[in-house]
Amino acid sequence: MARMAKPRSARPALPRATFAPSPYPRALVSSQLARVRALCHELPDVTERPSHGSPTFFVGKRTFAYFLDNHHGDGRLALWCAAPEGAQAMLVDSDPEGYFLPPYVAHRGWIGVRLDRDLPWSQVASVLEAGPPMHHRPPRAAKPARRAAPRTRARVAAKPTRGR
Repeated sequence: MARMAKPRSARPALPRATFAPSPYPRALVSSQLARVRALCHELPDVTERPSHGSPTFFVGKRTFAYFLDNHHGDGRLALWCAAPEGAQAMLVDSDPEGYFLPPYVAHRGWIGVRLDRDLPWSQVASVLEAGPPMHHRPPRAAKPARRAAPRTRARVAAKPTRGR
């Protein structure tokens, strides 16, 4: 005999995902976000809009940086940004307290910058400035119009028969 599923009201409730509260004072988060915004908006063609619940910065339609506060309870106030090839390993090796490999995007060469550490803002600016060019595609130059050759039917050459 087939078992019937229990009605929803009889099923135990599944725990809902909750966001961990930020371990940082709201004033610190706001001031760091303001500084990141100022740096990002100095770059050409940058726009900002929320994505996945966080302030996100774009060049055209392409994301190049996220500002994250305690992302999934990781305890970091951080900036994830696109980095040129080789920069990720160099930065993490040179200062593992200030830089880290962000989940989800590290395999694409992205770098995490700890904003809850005392990194010089000139370094943060350098990392941000290196990101957009690799994600910005310059507009294609218009190709000169060329005349189409008149279409002709291609003749099918008879295959030579092999002599017997």
